[in-house]
Amino acid sequence: MRVSSAANSTYNERVFTLVVVGLQAAAQRRSEQIFRVSYDRLQSTVQRIHARGGTIQSVTAGSEPAQSQSQSAGLPVSASPTVTNTPAKPAHKVVPVNLYKPKTPFIGTVTENYSLLKEGAIGRVQHITFDLSGGDPHLDYVEGQSIGIIPAGEDAKGKPHKLRLYSIASTRHGDNMAGNTVSLCVRQLEYKNEAGEEIKGVCSTYLCDIEPGTKVKITGPVGKEMLLPDDEDANVIMLATGTGIAPMRTYLRRMFEPSEREKNAWTFKGKAWLFMGAPKTPNLLYDEDFEHYQREFPDNFRYTKAISREQQNTKGGRMYIQDRVLEHADEIFSMIENPKTHVYMCGLRGMEPGIDEAMSAAAAAKGLDWSELRPKLKKADRWHVETY
Repeated sequence: MRVSSAANSTYNERVFTLVVVGLQAAAQRRSEQIFRVSYDRLQSTVQRIHARGGTIQSVTAGSEPAQSQSQSAGLPVSASPTVTNTPAKPAHKVVPVNLYKPKTPFIGTVTENYSLLKEGAIGRVQHITFDLSGGDPHLDYVEGQSIGIIPAGEDAKGKPHKLRLYSIASTRHGDNMAGNTVSLCVRQLEYKNEAGEEIKGVCSTYLCDIEPGTKVKITGPVGKEMLLPDDEDANVIMLATGTGIAPMRTYLRRMFEPSEREKNAWTFKGKAWLFMGAPKTPNLLYDEDFEHYQREFPDNFRYTKAISREQQNTKGGRMYIQDRVLEHADEIFSMIENPKTHVYMCGLRGMEPGIDEAMSAAAAAKGLDWSELRPKLKKADRWHVETY
């Protein structure tokens, strides 16, 4: 099977125009300047502009070839070819990264904290929302990114706790669609140490117990690995276990939530397929929302569950997500043959070997070598993994 990277090349050839003010050069601050850069140099250019004190007024996609421009700022000049007869697509104009760092965190306020589990579930998982109003700069983010949380208090050595990263569970507009909140899906970590003592995760317990109104130190956002493709006709296969559902929820809300579809300058027209793994039915997170999307958009969304303690695989063992992948291997690989198909995996790191084994077996049945195919998908920016 040939894995195409044509889509990625197309973006690298596109030219983006940045209007910048306040750029520092030596001891002077220049007035408005215009830079034209290719997609693959966009992020590095933005970082250099910010480092030199510049403010980006606007970023627009265009098809003009790059022109000569001032070199005093030390910014790259792209010589990208003109892209002709290609309609502009709604790109991620600028992906925000590290707007707030550990030494200067954003102070958010908890607005809600409720359980995502049904009666009879195992463990504890909370949906927690923070108000992001009042920040300068505003803590913007896009679907697929993460934020850091610095728990209150000090560690055993009397030092402030280190931050923990959590995948964002809300779209860029927030659950309230006002663009001023961010939500997380957090499982309380609990385990026993070598002495048999029960240990609870510092940050996960802090968040699961947190009360509305509490002020919280937030960093980020970070991450570009799990960003959605901009193509409205893309196909998206999602493999998630537990709280790894967080980024998948953002994708599906962006694709199918009516209020999101009205607000986005982007309408999903492809195929989305979610494989969700959980130990018991009460542990299925956001299950009612996903069932609703499947009913409302049967031609665009498919929802497949692997419930390990309630379902059996073909060998009579527990049903895990890799078993579902094997069951649907032919359909999955038919989708992967389409260069517009992207695969996203998120959850505990322990899920990776099982998925790899299932994909290897499925590929072998088609006469393919998964160990060769996967790197090609990764290089084409079509295989996205975030595990922990």
